[in-house]
Amino acid sequence: MSEQYNDKPLIGISLGDYNGIGPEVILKALESNQLSSMCTPVIYGSLRVLNRYRHLLNMKDWNLHGIQRPDQANPKHTNVITCWNDQQTEVEPGKVTPEAGQAAFASLKRAVEDLKAGKIQALVTAPINKDNIQSEEFKFPGHTEYLASSFGAREALMFMVAGDLRIGVLTGHIPLGDVRHQVTRNKLAAKIKQMLTSLREDFGAGKPRIAVLGLNPHAGENGLLGKEEQEVIIPLLNEFREKGDLVFGPFPADGFFAAKTYRNYDAVLAMYHDQGLIPFKTLAFNEGVNFTAGLPAVRTSPDHGTAYDIAGKNQAEPGSMLQAIYLACDVSRYRSELKELQKNALQEKPQPSESQHPSNKQYQRNKF
Repeated sequence: MSEQYNDKPLIGISLGDYNGIGPEVILKALESNQLSSMCTPVIYGSLRVLNRYRHLLNMKDWNLHGIQRPDQANPKHTNVITCWNDQQTEVEPGKVTPEAGQAAFASLKRAVEDLKAGKIQALVTAPINKDNIQSEEFKFPGHTEYLASSFGAREALMFMVAGDLRIGVLTGHIPLGDVRHQVTRNKLAAKIKQMLTSLREDFGAGKPRIAVLGLNPHAGENGLLGKEEQEVIIPLLNEFREKGDLVFGPFPADGFFAAKTYRNYDAVLAMYHDQGLIPFKTLAFNEGVNFTAGLPAVRTSPDHGTAYDIAGKNQAEPGSMLQAIYLACDVSRYRSELKELQKNALQEKPQPSESQHPSNKQYQRNKF
């Protein structure tokens, strides 16, 4: 293996809304230095804001390292790039302010620029408020759509990950009334292909098995409760299987999760946001990670929001943020290894098996 894989990746972490729990979970995740053997963290945000939270959370003996560029990062410290003029910034935990939204976008924009330029190996995004971040430059429902646009991807797949539990969604941040019209042959085929590719290239699944949920109650009950299963989903899944892909369904969502059938598959594709995220967060809250599949770069985030109600109260749990950083490290390293193997294809080096994939090792303790 090339010596470059012994180097710790630079992992960018965008601050999110500084009046939410983003700064707290970032600091708590990094405080014990347990990540220092895996990566060098670079926080995109504000040294002033983070120091305010550091004192608020009684982390006074721990210093942050201010830098201007990722290549100045010190692997022995927690590095911070200030992304806006923060001299007049007033931290008000739990309060929704336009200033916090503007700062969240400034942090995200700078981090994405460095990610696109290859200056950092992956990006972990802390929660934003999808309302106060809106501006002329940011007119997106959330991080996933912004990143897809930034990288010129037509669409990206919101992929929720917690160990062996992986749930993607066909439609993301759209009104429920619009979901039915988005369940089309082309869109479904594209999402399944993205999921198959990600399972192979990001998670080391050699022959991935995917379960697809139905749109309607009881998966349409043979057309009695809706036609989408009969007209769109079932014919398409048959075509995938005829080509050798292990894609099954459609399954009624309620019974599928109640019977723990998800354990038989490498991933599950839900039709809409809440159909996938309600069971995911029920099974894996505080440990789950939002991974954006279908991008040329690695992006993860914790599976929670800004949680204004507990912001600044030293109550936020950093578990999901920690797992998001772990997964960003694992996937970025695995992608680098695959690139190296492809370069040395003539030497016939085998690709790592699913059981050898670093993210699977990391998550062995998480069984659902």
